[in-house]
Amino acid sequence: MVRVEPGALPAPCNCGEPKSELIRKKERIALPLRFTLRPIDGGHPYLRERGINADTATQFGVGYYAGPGLMHGRVVIPIHDERGQLLAYAGRSIDRTDPKYRLPAGFGKSGVLFNLHRMQACAHHTVIVVEGFFDCLKVHQAGLICVVALMGCCLSDQQESLLVQRFRNVVLMLDGDRAGQDGSRLIAQRLNPQCAVEIVNLAAGQQPDKLTTTEIRQALSATTAKDGLEIVK
Repeated sequence: MVRVEPGALPAPCNCGEPKSELIRKKERIALPLRFTLRPIDGGHPYLRERGINADTATQFGVGYYAGPGLMHGRVVIPIHDERGQLLAYAGRSIDRTDPKYRLPAGFGKSGVLFNLHRMQACAHHTVIVVEGFFDCLKVHQAGLICVVALMGCCLSDQQESLLVQRFRNVVLMLDGDRAGQDGSRLIAQRLNPQCAVEIVNLAAGQQPDKLTTTEIRQALSATTAKDGLEIVK
């Protein structure tokens, strides 16, 4: 666990994305969806293989969608804004079909923190920040319910604003690869003047969605913000 103090900025992190993703075209302002995808199968074998139990799948509205359209044949993950309005679905490929994740054209994921809307019921001022959807699901499933996902390893201006408006303590638990490490340092430097920041350094090759409940809790046990990370059993 590393507590970040002000200092020199690390080299910019490209988060594994092409430059065209970093220099983003202007995105549409996301409007609430007027539909929901039904039915979805929260007990699909793919979710069990990823360690997601039926209760977690139901709570997050995650499941396999066999209906028509853009998300056909994928595990769908609903994405809400901070007010709880459904903005989009991400569709995860389960058979190695590209792309790995499919999002509606023009959807601006940089303006959203996945799972932030559930923080309204969380009285604590500490949040765990992870990279991806399944990282978030696994940490939440481990009983650490105050967790949000960036949907990448870079922090946008909008996401930064959402974090500092709501939380006093931020615990970064990004992947243990180079992109995650660089992203953690850069994000910490940005947030440090505005809130307390700590970095959970996972071993090389580790990521939260691959850890067991016990391993997730152990990884977070050293944070000085642990009193704000209540475990819900």
